[in-house]
Amino acid sequence: MQLGVYPYFRQIDSHQDTEVMMSGKKVLMFGSNSYMGLTYDKRIVDAAVKAVQKYGTGCAGSRFLNGTLDIHVQLEHELADFVGKDDALVYSTGFTVNSGVVSCLTGRNDYILGDDRDHASIVDGRRLSYSTFLHYKHNDMEDLEAKLKICNPEAVKLIVTDGLFSMEGDLAKLPEIVELKKKYNASIMVDEAHGLGVFGRNGRGTCDHFGVTDDVDLIMGTFSKSLASIGGFIAADSDTINYLRHNSRTYIFSASNTPATTAAAMEALNILKSEPERIENLWKVTNYALARFKDAGFEMGETESPIIPLYVRDVFKTFKVTKLAFDNGVFINPVIPPACAPQDTLVRVALMATHTTEQVDRCVEVMVKVFKQEGLL
Repeated sequence: MQLGVYPYFRQIDSHQDTEVMMSGKKVLMFGSNSYMGLTYDKRIVDAAVKAVQKYGTGCAGSRFLNGTLDIHVQLEHELADFVGKDDALVYSTGFTVNSGVVSCLTGRNDYILGDDRDHASIVDGRRLSYSTFLHYKHNDMEDLEAKLKICNPEAVKLIVTDGLFSMEGDLAKLPEIVELKKKYNASIMVDEAHGLGVFGRNGRGTCDHFGVTDDVDLIMGTFSKSLASIGGFIAADSDTINYLRHNSRTYIFSASNTPATTAAAMEALNILKSEPERIENLWKVTNYALARFKDAGFEMGETESPIIPLYVRDVFKTFKVTKLAFDNGVFINPVIPPACAPQDTLVRVALMATHTTEQVDRCVEVMVKVFKQEGLL
């Protein structure tokens, strides 16, 4: 803080859009996970308002007891159908989906296998489990197979991975993971928090993108990215969902989703299904941005998504770049340990379907200026 480069808890004085108001000035927003740009869509706002008018502001209890509304159940059915599974459960946050599902699916003599770059909520879920945890190097299928080989063949083996990795923007090797699942009689859970709304038919996610939905046992997603709300869900076969409904502690012992957040997510899902042009716009601006940053000489790693990492590889300079970009009217996010390895620090640029190529040009212009100023380009 004393150095003037502290990059967190910056206050926004307007709704999330491609431009936001901060400290009395307009800033280009390239740090949001609102991939569909729906957080201020009037249809979603109206749906949330109507839900509050009908049900009130909260449910005053958990889903297990007095907190289940008809719209909770409706949303679960629609989500299950959307991602291609029998049933689904809606949780209050995406974090509590992973921490509550991963922690209770396996027993003391079983195994959880996770990618090195899995989200923190997955990490916390396996920490709460009594099972043996084995991590494999990021997207390294040889290492994953080596870990599967040392597992007891008779034990449950749950492979948990992000579908789209949230910091680096690359995709899990789901077809190869499915092959290993079949070879070693394992199960797969995919976190679609960032893949939903971005990949697959009408934004069904990376499992749909790779055509492996039927081979993936559990699909997780969140509402706080493309679905313009807050909350999360897990989708699977009916027996697994029924087990989680009665055993997942973060589901049973958390207050249920508010009427407003539930209705907002449901309306956003309807828009996602009915307006494919939004995803087309997202990919148009994403491909444009990827080409512009590449031509400018930035190191971007293996990204193939609207998440564009610009590698800095120095913690202090990562903070400095973030501050200088903001001073020049561009909001981006710094990524430092533990979200990445110390040598892999970066600033993260995220695209929305509502960004324009002119806004991308401005972002690239600012980032080139800032990186050159710090001797990074």
